[in-house]
Amino acid sequence: MIRVDDAYYMTSTTMHMNPGLPIMKSTDLVNWEIASYAYEMLTDNDAMNLNNEQSAYGHGSWASTVRQHGETFYISTFSYTTNETHIYSAGDMEASEWEELSFSPLYHDNSLFFDDDGGVYLVYGVGDIRIVELTSDVSGVKADGVDELIIPEAGHIAGSAFHVPAEGAHMHKIDGMYYVFLITWPAGGGRTQIVYRSDTLTGPYEGRIILDDAGIAQGGVFDTPEGDWYAMLFQDHGAVGRIPHLIPVTWEDGWPVLGDNGRAPRELDIPVPNKRTNGVVASDDFAYDAAADLALVWQWNHNPDSAYWSVTDRPGYLRLTNDRVDTHIHDTRNTLTQRTFGPESSGVVVLDTAYMNDGDYAGLAAFQSQYGFVGVKQSESSRSVVMVNGGSGSPETVASVPLDQDEVYLRIDFDFNDMRDRAYFYYSLDGDDWSPIGEYLQMSYTLDHFMGYRFALFNYATETPGGHADFEYFEVASEILDR
Repeated sequence: MIRVDDAYYMTSTTMHMNPGLPIMKSTDLVNWEIASYAYEMLTDNDAMNLNNEQSAYGHGSWASTVRQHGETFYISTFSYTTNETHIYSAGDMEASEWEELSFSPLYHDNSLFFDDDGGVYLVYGVGDIRIVELTSDVSGVKADGVDELIIPEAGHIAGSAFHVPAEGAHMHKIDGMYYVFLITWPAGGGRTQIVYRSDTLTGPYEGRIILDDAGIAQGGVFDTPEGDWYAMLFQDHGAVGRIPHLIPVTWEDGWPVLGDNGRAPRELDIPVPNKRTNGVVASDDFAYDAAADLALVWQWNHNPDSAYWSVTDRPGYLRLTNDRVDTHIHDTRNTLTQRTFGPESSGVVVLDTAYMNDGDYAGLAAFQSQYGFVGVKQSESSRSVVMVNGGSGSPETVASVPLDQDEVYLRIDFDFNDMRDRAYFYYSLDGDDWSPIGEYLQMSYTLDHFMGYRFALFNYATETPGGHADFEYFEVASEILDR
């Protein structure tokens, strides 16, 4: 996160979704909206295009940092799909186009840092935290520049055996001191936030544990125009994924103190009405003048193929056309997604099935590795509403109901209360009377996808390409209907 005057900007991990590196904006630290993305496509290769049995699930781009230097803004990330470090720059945090520079090697969980003397650096690593100097134009590693180990075995202040030794570096210079914020995960404990400080760039550094509470860790600190300080960290929260935590910061003897004696408060005294997720997840009637107008709340699963989706072929509808034969939803391109959110959320789509081919599946999914969906299957020129459960790793059609009309309403309710993590599936012929179908999906956050569940609008062919499905609207709600 950074503050620009009285606005705050935050970027986050994107993985295999595109456009990527969302730039989120807030003026009150409570309500957020997506203002832009740093890239439309990370790279154009088989993995990101879901071609030749390759994918980028759980890879793509990770662990971004955002910085301002002079009049230019920078976002850095790295990718195990490209095996490179990527840095994006623009003159405006809300720019629709960012310039990209990429280079080898890949610097894991890097933090871009501009020092007062003009030096440009990346702080990075797992366990051993290192620093490397870049050229002034951030286009690559500076020949004969700084390249040093600055914090050996950084997790040792929290334990001796680890699930994660130490990573997620964020470097800040505050009142002349250099601070490196890190996450570590000791064996037998939870994710823990630590910080190291030094009065020189390359150390020596001394460290402390600054938060050990419910696995809330990884991120950096920032100040407000009024001079208050906060940290923005995140917490693994079951199937909904990783959720942000805003934590007050005070300073004692030059050390940041997070929360209340190392505990994260569950409520904050910020007199701002919470509009919930309006700017991050939103309903959509697909009434666009051009494809480029697609709302920023949407991300495609991997790279889309623009020739086979449209919001203008049939105005007021999202059309997904099958260009190839796939095995299941994980294989198909042009799957359009939004985040789910807790404690409850519900999504509804209206699907026109008139032009589906035999072997086609289209509908609404609870999308992750262990997915489930309610949709329509066409077979032998007849259609059925089906519920498919992919929770076991092998998709199973749990229920099938004949469909004798072209248009059908589909709904999924997500229950994340107390980490219950269940998705329930419904269909309706008129949008008023709803019928449950199949069974609930016991959702699970898995590392092969490495992200929380998403609403997903999809269409794929298992027999013959060329069919299409039209979605009239997507409607999202922050509570679920009576079941």
